[in-house]
Formats: sequence, C-alpha cells, structure tokens
Amino acid sequence: MIKVNQLSKVFGKVKAVDDISFEVKEGENLVLLGTSGCGKTTTLKMLNRLIEPTSGQIFINGKNILEQQPEELRRGIGYVLQNNGLFPHYTVAENIAIVPQLLKWDKAKTDKRINELIEKLHLSVDYLDKYPNQLSGGQQQRVGLARALVADPPVLLMDEPFGALDNVTRSKIHGEFKVMDELKRKTIIMVTHDVQEAFELGDRICLMDNGKIVQSGTPAELLFKPANDFVKGFLKDQRLQLEFKIAPQPPKGGAFEANTGKNVWETLENLKFDGSKESQTEFERLMAAFYNYKKEQPHG
Repeated sequence: MIKVNQLSKVFGKVKAVDDISFEVKEGENLVLLGTSGCGKTTTLKMLNRLIEPTSGQIFINGKNILEQQPEELRRGIGYVLQNNGLFPHYTVAENIAIVPQLLKWDKAKTDKRINELIEKLHLSVDYLDKYPNQLSGGQQQRVGLARALVADPPVLLMDEPFGALDNVTRSKIHGEFKVMDELKRKTIIMVTHDVQEAFELGDRICLMDNGKIVQSGTPAELLFKPANDFVKGFLKDQRLQLEFKIAPQPPKGGAFEANTGKNVWETLENLKFDGSKESQTEFERLMAAFYNYKKEQPHG
C-alpha cells in the first residue's frame, strides 16, 4: 500500500531524514519509533506532503504522491495529531464533518456516518453539540480519530496520537484501538517515542536515529535479533515487560481461564493473586510458558 524509496529531507545543513526506504503492506500498522529529533515526524509529514521531500519517492497504492495535487492526496489519507488538532470554535459534529463537506456529501449521509463513528468510539451523541474544551483529553482524542476516519480513507497517519493522555486513559484507548473494526481495515503508520506503545500496537517497527532507520522488523525481531548495540540499548530498560507483551499467553488451562489475555502481560494483569494454591499454580504455569517461548526465539 505504501512504498518509500530513498527518501531524504534537508533543512539548511541538517539532514532530518537521511535516505530511508521502507514498505507497508495493506492492513498493516507500521510504527516509526525513536527519540525526539530522529526524523520520524518529518517522515510522516512527507507522506501527505505537509513537508515536501528533498529527494526520493513515495508511492501510495501504486501512485507517486508527488504527481498528485496535495489537497486530493490528503482526502484519501486520515491524519491524527498529538493534541487532536480540533478547531476550538467548531462543535464536535462540525469538526468531524469537515472532510465530508469538502467532499460535498449531503447532510443525511454525513450525519449517519458521524453517528456511526461516535458509537464505535464510545462517545455519547450528547457530545455532538459540545465544543472541544468541554471534553476530556481522551474524549477529544476520540473526536480527532473520528474526524480522521469519517471519509473511510484507506491510509491513516498518526503523529503521537496518544502522547498527551494520562496513562490510564492511554491504556484504555490502546485497548479500543486494537479491536476497532474501522482500524483493522486501514493501513496505518504511527509515530511514537513510547516503546511500550510501539510494541503493543505495531505489527512492525522502524526504529530511527539521526534520520536513518536503524532496524525494521517485528517487535520480536527487535527484541531477540537486534541489529546492533543501539537497538539493544534502546530497549534495555524495558526489556522484560516488552518480552511479556509479545509472548503469547499459554494454551487454556488452570483455574483462571476467564482472566487470561492475549499475551503473558495481559494475563498477569488479570490474574488475581489471592495467596491460594490455585493462583500460585497458574502463575507458575504462566512463567514456564513464558520461558519456553524465550528459549524458542533465535537470539542475535
């Protein structure tokens, strides 16, 4: 769906993005991960021509984006900003309806789609007449996501979309993000500096530093087959928790089947440690499965 070939961006004497190439399959979520200034947001903004590349090529669905009008290109791409980017003097409904108005949808079609998204994003219809400053941070972020999704674009770009949220709200939205059918149909590129978020939401991760891609691969590949010492060091402090998050939870069994999650981390979070023999047995079973998983991984 997306192909980036030898892409660079130079600001004066600074090479913000330095000859990077990557591809994103249809329906895949690729995360651009790295510290501030590594080039990830500049890369994202070149994909919808908010920033023009110095050199290189970008193809979306087989079309060279530099051969399209920027306005036309952006109508097929959803864009979610860190601080939601909502217009403060527009109501929630008016904010979500911006792209449908540009596409000249009739009011009935627009209203139907807005109500559909509001329900999927767990927002009350009562919010439609409110203004952004009347909503919580999590609610505002959901409205920003609704605005990006309203025209059902095939590609979604997300720039630190959950960075301004508190940990509890972010965790809840992460859970919704992973199961929302609207997002499963999208090809997504997400920018984040949050390692846990990248490993939780990304199918693949491009770890960037100084404008270059240091390593691209699945979360397991970055953990167990790091390309170099930079990758090892970047993940070192959170390594155990990351391993728990990518290790699949063991086959059903034990006394706590109802509390299991999709991975070892979720299962641990749901396990009730009440001091009983059953909870101890379940914990031991979980740890045994986890260490067996680790032993099966090829170590770089």
